[in-house]
Amino acid sequence: MEGLALIDGWAIAAIIAKASGYGATLLAMGGPLFLAAFPDAPDNVRQLARRVGIIAAVIGLAVLALRFGIRAARISGMGLQGAVDPMMLGFVWDSPLGTAALWRGTGEVLVIAMLIRGAFGLCVGLTGALLIAVSYTFVGHSLGDPRWILALLLTVHLLAAAFWVGSLAPLHRSINRPDGALLLHRFGNIAGIVVAALVSVGVIFAWLMTGSVASLFTTAYGWTLLLKLAVVTGLMALAALNKWRLVPTLASGAPSAVVHLRRSIKIEAVAVLLILIVTAMLTSITTPPVNL
Repeated sequence: MEGLALIDGWAIAAIIAKASGYGATLLAMGGPLFLAAFPDAPDNVRQLARRVGIIAAVIGLAVLALRFGIRAARISGMGLQGAVDPMMLGFVWDSPLGTAALWRGTGEVLVIAMLIRGAFGLCVGLTGALLIAVSYTFVGHSLGDPRWILALLLTVHLLAAAFWVGSLAPLHRSINRPDGALLLHRFGNIAGIVVAALVSVGVIFAWLMTGSVASLFTTAYGWTLLLKLAVVTGLMALAALNKWRLVPTLASGAPSAVVHLRRSIKIEAVAVLLILIVTAMLTSITTPPVNL
């Protein structure tokens, strides 16, 4: 199929590493974003958001180092030998991936600095979240034209997605609390704006990358993008179910709402995982039609 790269063991490794890296960075960004959005959330809920963000940032640093080796192996064609070859690693460092790694690594270190409690630690963590989001504009499909529009769209898209993903674990913990329904209701109100940003930015970005509707059905990039959109649509439908039915049921005191909401959030987490894998495929083994 047009625009589909060779899929070998190293390509699969790249997809797995990218998906893991995406997950880690979204959670790392989502931690401080959740804390900033819900300053009066229960202490144990905020502690979980902070802990998940910090642990994710540490994992993100490890995955970032792993991706250097995988990239070196892929461009050298030398396999494992290329993955540890100093010269090949130097080439990767001098590439856009090196610039992105510098920004992303700095951002993840700043998120880890949320170990410092209080407003200072949160401000540092938020700065780290922004640096992580911007780091993705130095690599991948956002390098096309119009460059700055694509970079801005991608940054907004990532911050919106990070807020959503980073909120899943804290919201799951809050369900059993007496004030859980209120927190979930407030999240639903903010999520309405987040969904609008995700959808609008995603549609514009997809249009700029494909150039036409026909490209969606004639290229590997288009078919992979359609798969991603299908999973995202399911996720949005599930979120709507939570907001308009399950959260009001929880607020009414119905015992069954707790079980249903917990299950729904777990399904959301699985959907997010699928989206991360498809996104990694999109950026690892396909080429946007506008670049063909």
